[in-house]
Amino acid sequence: MATIKDVAQHARVSVTTVSHVLNGTRHVSAEGRARVEEAIRSLGYVPSAIARSLKRNNTRTLGMLIPNSSNPYFAEIVHAVEDRAFGAGYNVILCNTNDEAHRQGSYLQVLAERRIDGLIVVSTGHDATLPTQLAGLTVPTVLVDREIEIEERAGDLVETAHHQGGLLATRHLLSLGHRRIACIGGARGIRPSEQRIAGWRDALAEAGAGVLAGSEALLWHGHFTSQGGYEAMQALLRSPEPPTAVFVCNDLMAMGALCAAHERGLRVPEALSLVGFDDIELAAFTSPPLTTVAQPKLRIGALAVDMLMERIEGRRQSARQVMLQPELRVRASTAPAGAADGAPAAAPPRRAAARPQNVPPSSTSDASHE
Repeated sequence: MATIKDVAQHARVSVTTVSHVLNGTRHVSAEGRARVEEAIRSLGYVPSAIARSLKRNNTRTLGMLIPNSSNPYFAEIVHAVEDRAFGAGYNVILCNTNDEAHRQGSYLQVLAERRIDGLIVVSTGHDATLPTQLAGLTVPTVLVDREIEIEERAGDLVETAHHQGGLLATRHLLSLGHRRIACIGGARGIRPSEQRIAGWRDALAEAGAGVLAGSEALLWHGHFTSQGGYEAMQALLRSPEPPTAVFVCNDLMAMGALCAAHERGLRVPEALSLVGFDDIELAAFTSPPLTTVAQPKLRIGALAVDMLMERIEGRRQSARQVMLQPELRVRASTAPAGAADGAPAAAPPRRAAARPQNVPPSSTSDASHE
């Protein structure tokens, strides 16, 4: 592999002159620049990014940890992060922890060794060591989706109001006359799932003790996977008094639940209404299209990068925590209770043009903590 010295010898100039041509740090005559550029092409010379980063004290690189690359929700967040970072002149190193705590710790070490300029973390659940690991990092860090108490300092955070999303979903089903409303949550102990389940409980409590009574028997967990949603829905439908509606705490599980309902010969929404959470792109193309609680994914990714840039460029020192509000997307998987018994089902709403998610919704709250 050619070195900068090889380029200098080939172009008959000094190493310093080659460096000035590469970095634009000083004027070089047109003739000298032409010789250097010809030498670079001839030798196939590639400048060392590591050497440049040591000289400039930055790598123009961000790290990102996500718990599961097969989940479209995280893929859409990654897309938003990469798009915003690229526009700011940064590359992104993506690490998939596969929901394994030991892999998460290993990747944090790898990213630190790569001298990244900033880090975006969607944490893997059940990792008690993560706060200590993050506290030991010297680079700016933004948490996404899942709040973590970092030792000795407050961290930056972007998340959706998950509890509010659970309320929106369950209130929608209650407004359609459903009273036996089940919930399929994610893995136990995952904070967003617990908050969404709490929203479901609180909405049932608002509807009265008669609706809330016996609701815990209608709570199942599906680990945020399609298979988990499928198995949880099968269990719900085997119960002596199956639900007429189900709030499913992410869209992947809702797709599995749809499959289980179809296998039992239940028509959705006439015999069973379903609401998901996340509004991944695929949600609009299920059969029927899925009513779901939309997270502003493009906004989440863009904000995470913007907050890192504020820290990297020294424009902010205090912690900033942003809570974005979810929105209900009503599609054709929900209908009034009793629709299968002859009551007219609600007509599927006309599909409106999607509002660009990178436009901040008016309900966004941005709470910064010193």
